[in-house]
Amino acid sequence: MNSIRQNEKQQSQSRNTTESVIDGFWGVRYQVKDVQRAITFYTQTLGFNLDIQYLPAFAQVSIGGLKLILSGPGASGSRAMPDGRQQEPGGWNRIVLRVKNLPTRVAELKNVGLNFRNEMEVGPGGKQIQIEDPDGNPIELFEPARQG
Repeated sequence: MNSIRQNEKQQSQSRNTTESVIDGFWGVRYQVKDVQRAITFYTQTLGFNLDIQYLPAFAQVSIGGLKLILSGPGASGSRAMPDGRQQEPGGWNRIVLRVKNLPTRVAELKNVGLNFRNEMEVGPGGKQIQIEDPDGNPIELFEPARQG
């Protein structure tokens, strides 16, 4: 019984440490090759707001509570790691944007020539599809299932 209490105390201390280290959510950083091109894509194609820009290195766009930090080749957030690894666009981690009437949105975005990674998937939680920004960063468009 004493070991159970000790374990609970350690878990509680661990949670307290995490809470004191993290001040809150800031946003998501995407590596991009051309910041101006990324700004145009996110603001004109997807309807984000332009918050700040320091061309050609950096910009921040937002929609709702999401801040998307766009780091170009000259940005401090794009510098190589100490072991020499380069930060680059792409990958599979992605932002998920809620949409209404996903099939209609897919048709509209196909008409403007966006690159789709897959076809629309349908599951118990809703419908989703992955598109790419001009640098190959993935974006998931998601329409939640109706709760009935």
